Amino acid sequence: MAWYPDAVKMELQPESDKQEAIRPTQFIVHSIVAPWTARRTYEYWRDSTNLESHFGVDYEGTVGQYIGTETRADANAGANRRGDGTGAVSAETASNTKATDPWNAKQIEDLIAIGVWLHQRHSIPLRICRGHGDPGFGYHSMYPQWSTSGTACPGPARIRQFREVVFPGIVARANGKTPAPEKPPAPTAPVPPPKEDDPMPDLLTESSDTDTEVPGGTWTLLAMAKDSALLQGPCSYTVTAYATVIGAPGTRVTGRYQDLTLSTKRASLDLPMDAGVIGADGRLDVALSRPGKLAAGVQLRFELLASAPVTVTYRVLRGLVWR
Repeated sequence: MAWYPDAVKMELQPESDKQEAIRPTQFIVHSIVAPWTARRTYEYWRDSTNLESHFGVDYEGTVGQYIGTETRADANAGANRRGDGTGAVSAETASNTKATDPWNAKQIEDLIAIGVWLHQRHSIPLRICRGHGDPGFGYHSMYPQWSTSGTACPGPARIRQFREVVFPGIVARANGKTPAPEKPPAPTAPVPPPKEDDPMPDLLTESSDTDTEVPGGTWTLLAMAKDSALLQGPCSYTVTAYATVIGAPGTRVTGRYQDLTLSTKRASLDLPMDAGVIGADGRLDVALSRPGKLAAGVQLRFELLASAPVTVTYRVLRGLVWR
């Protein structure tokens, strides 16, 4: 059983002894939607639920470890343990009660340190996961296979930090480009409680399992539950479009969002985003995100382009919407 050396050991019994072993290949970060200490998170998992993570990271720079990283934890649905014995290591992080706040400096440092240790200890590769089973680093809402009921965790602010600060920090430190700092001191003042007047976002989950044929070389609109309009303004949002694409190995897939103004029928197109290449198994799991705002009378849509004909067999849109 491997333990992160700087963590406070708060072992969950009997969970940590009775659950199956895993070979760690991923690190997935979460927000717990509560401003809890590492100790309080431990008590919650011990007394109230068995859906635990390996680590808890609080606002004050304390890391709790509840299960060894070579034992399955239950926070990541299909990524907890796969049929080949691989699985994900998970970390819950304290947040406000609406999961809208960014990680503070101490939490960022802890996540970077854990990530570097996992890379060194378990050889988790220094890349963002390219699919739900691909080794690397990710966050909870990145793939629907990592959540059974849909989630926007860890929230848009932290997703942005993950991509712009946390993951680059893991890579830089693992490669020796930044020194490992001393453990941050305890705060001199208590962490302020979350603001009660923060706007409450709506959780968006729309999906479709109707097959859609995408001809090679042609941009094709993807409908979700009802039609090709994902959202209509006025609203602010952060969304991720997921799609399962089936086709010939080596086919490159690209996606983009567009804003369609209903009064003029004119579309404003985003720059294309590379979704990846279909693997040897003939499948690619796409996940492309976009934050933004929509004015009244404007719809958000999503298009897919493939270098050869493909079939989209499943797609889901998840995110947070502020109206």
